Amino acid sequence: MPLLRSLLIGLSTNKTLRRSIENSGAGRKLSSRFVAGLEVEDALRAAEMLNNFGMTATLDSLGESVATEAEAKTAAEVYHRLLDAIATRKLSANISVKLTQIGLDLSPDLAYTIAAGLTEHARATSNFLRIDMEGSGLTQVTLDMVRHLHAREEYRGHIGIVIQSYLYRSEADIQQLIEEGIRVRLCKGAYQEPPSVAFPQKTDVDTNYVRLSGILLSSPIYHGLATHDEAMIEAAKNYARNKGVAPDQFEFQMLYGVRRDLQRRLIREGYNVRVYIPFGREWYPYFMRRLAERPANVIFLLKNLVRS
Repeated sequence: MPLLRSLLIGLSTNKTLRRSIENSGAGRKLSSRFVAGLEVEDALRAAEMLNNFGMTATLDSLGESVATEAEAKTAAEVYHRLLDAIATRKLSANISVKLTQIGLDLSPDLAYTIAAGLTEHARATSNFLRIDMEGSGLTQVTLDMVRHLHAREEYRGHIGIVIQSYLYRSEADIQQLIEEGIRVRLCKGAYQEPPSVAFPQKTDVDTNYVRLSGILLSSPIYHGLATHDEAMIEAAKNYARNKGVAPDQFEFQMLYGVRRDLQRRLIREGYNVRVYIPFGREWYPYFMRRLAERPANVIFLLKNLVRS
């Protein structure tokens, strides 16, 4: 399985394969398991459906590493449309964006300006912007930008970040973020990282995830624990019970199309569940990383393709 994971992560950056699969009907059919659709309206419908099941949502317009300032601004406009639509339809949903999608590779100043505009829009609509985390080479600049925006009094509580448990540095980062009152989404991490910066063994990543989730649950801030691993979920539930942390003081977060049974079970048990809803035409890198996180999904998808 580690070899398959490495292969899938490598394929996620293969431009030739990406063009071929994104333009194929079979590829689009397979991706629909994890991607809500190609358009804004598809994501909004998915959010409404989840709200009806008692779950909240995070909407993510797929894309990263834009090549021009115009592309960065076009990506931002999609998020502005989402914030307006969420407010108009009174959906329980927020948004998530990658900094490279709004121009970080071109200019940190451009990315900051766009992120500030989105944070302002989130504030004006009583909503929340999550800045997603990318590869370890961008960890520090992402942290710096979120901390700088959150330090502005008017934006406090309207912007948060993602922390990955496979990085050695994450415990120190979380401690700093808690001190500054910043909401964290904790996940394991889905990029190929060298052993100099990340735990190479899954057992160590899992152990660190449990440790970090305990730190987050012990803080007075509302955080999100993003995992489909039932052992991680049970560990968090047990820790919360033992420490007197009420179920409404944090949330479990899961991906669209993954463990729907578990999502609904947690809702029945009284826990908050937020589902991350990706959509858009640039779905290939996201799709491949989801397969890499759980290689058993490859078998599931191939079976569905054979049935078609």
